[in-house]
Parts: sequence; C-alpha cells; structure tokens
Amino acid sequence: MSTGTLLAIIIPIVVVLALAAVAVSLITRRRHLQERFGPEYERTVEGSDSRLAAERELTERERRHDSLDIKPLPPVSRDRYTREWSSVQDEFVDRPQDAVHDADRLVTSLMHDRGYPTEGFDQQMKDLSVEHGRTLEHYRAAHEVESLSQRSQATTEQLRSAMIHYRTVLDELLSDGGRAQPARP
Repeated sequence: MSTGTLLAIIIPIVVVLALAAVAVSLITRRRHLQERFGPEYERTVEGSDSRLAAERELTERERRHDSLDIKPLPPVSRDRYTREWSSVQDEFVDRPQDAVHDADRLVTSLMHDRGYPTEGFDQQMKDLSVEHGRTLEHYRAAHEVESLSQRSQATTEQLRSAMIHYRTVLDELLSDGGRAQPARP
C-alpha cells in the first residue's frame, strides 16, 4: 500500500476520532453544568443568545465562585442566625412588611458572613447559582415580593410566601452542603 493511500485512510480516522473526543468533552461539560446549576442552567440558556454563550457564562460564574473565600459558619454564628430568624418569624405576626425586609437583610448578612459578595442582587444571584442553583428560585421569588413590599404593593399572602422562600434560602445557606442543621425553630 502506498503512502498516499495510507494517509488517505489514517487522516480521516484521526479527524473522526478528534471530533468524537471534542463531542464527548462538550457533552461531559454540559452534563456537569446541568448537574451543578440545576434549574438555573435552563434559565440561563433560555435567557441567552445560544446554549454555548450560556455555558460560557456559567463557566465564568464557576471561575468567579472558585476565587471567592466561601466558608462554613462557626456553630456560634449558625446559632445566632437561627435565633435571629426566629425573631423575624415572630415579627411577621404584627409587622409582616418589616419582617420580610428583615428576612432579606438577614439572608444578605448571612451571605456576607459566608464570604459571598453582596454588591447587588443580580451578582448575588450569579454567585449563589454555583452552589445553590436548586434553591435560587426561592431567593428570586422572595426578593421580588420584598421589592413589592417596599412599594406597599404586596399582599399578606405574598408576604407569607416570601417568608417561606427566605426560610428555604436561609436553611440552604446555613446547611453548608448538608453538614449542619437548618434554621427551623
């Protein structure tokens, strides 16, 4: 067999193998992002020009998150947040709007103490999405009601729902990936 014939056989095989390796790599990366970000993966894809652009954004979120100093809370801080949450829940009976505002403040404070930057809601959402993508919708919904509440446009039922959402987010942030007890009194 001539060299030309061998090259004509080998080159297409090498190209096919290289394309297969790239495809497997892309599928593996996509699966990783879907598992890591949960529902936030699809939300980001839907809000993006393309799946590839969304995946680049999610990868950038991972890089940013990896550069942060996210840490678990010491038990004394975890207990303090649990007590503060209990007070916020008690406040809801007489002052539901204030309680929702205080719940938002408490979650933001907890994020800060864990090492998350708190420079703006959109960035908070992106930073939280890396480790807490499955509870992110709770934070989004609670924050939306809190915004309505600031304009005195939230119903009591919406405020009650926001408290439930904030409790879910607080529990998630206190749990350190399931290694601690949630804040349910």
